[in-house]
Amino acid sequence: MGRKKKKSNMYFTQTTENAIIRYNKSDNTVLRNKIYNEHIAYPFDKLVENIIHTFKFYYFDVPPNTVKKDVVSFLVMNMHKFKEGKGKAFSYFSIVAKNYLILHNNTNYKKMKITDKLERLDYKRNLHGEISRQGQKESNEDFVNQMVKYWNNNLINVFKRPKDMKIADSVIELFRRKESLDNFNKKALYILIREMTGLKTQHITRVISVMKKYNVKLLKEYYSSGSIDTRNTGSLFIEEE
Repeated sequence: MGRKKKKSNMYFTQTTENAIIRYNKSDNTVLRNKIYNEHIAYPFDKLVENIIHTFKFYYFDVPPNTVKKDVVSFLVMNMHKFKEGKGKAFSYFSIVAKNYLILHNNTNYKKMKITDKLERLDYKRNLHGEISRQGQKESNEDFVNQMVKYWNNNLINVFKRPKDMKIADSVIELFRRKESLDNFNKKALYILIREMTGLKTQHITRVISVMKKYNVKLLKEYYSSGSIDTRNTGSLFIEEE
């Protein structure tokens, strides 16, 4: 008598990946809905649910089921970015879901910690040290705000190629969202930019290298004069390598 075949516990399989590829290749709305409902909806739902619980993304001010639906919707919005032959769909959508959750989870966590600290003020605080750190923080924030204004005005003057401008704009967008990105490491930020632009890390690195040269000069200008000339200006421009 033969062995009873063990039922697989895998929810996101090659069949799921094939369905995503078929979904992306089709322009037929009815067919796409059928493919999604039959082969993609459940794997996406389970993927998000497992990531939420595995990494304990619990700092949200809405019910868990709402969080899960929001992340699944984000995956669907980004489904067209998955390219056949560029890695496994499971890994790609796991990263997309995790980054989305990190971004929104950290924002709510920080709000909660601020409230918690206000409720438990410690009378032994080093006020001089706190004031000094607060002053440095405000100075850093002021510099970043002025730097973002500079790039808003000068990005198209520095970068001429559309894909370079796309990367630079994505980098500036991350600075605009700086309050939500404090706990991101360098690798996670590169992944985020790659997802936003669809471009390779090598190209992203080259554009960021150019931007760093500008930002060093902007920082020197800020510390020497207390502000940055954020108008369209050619005085600061550095030739691209």
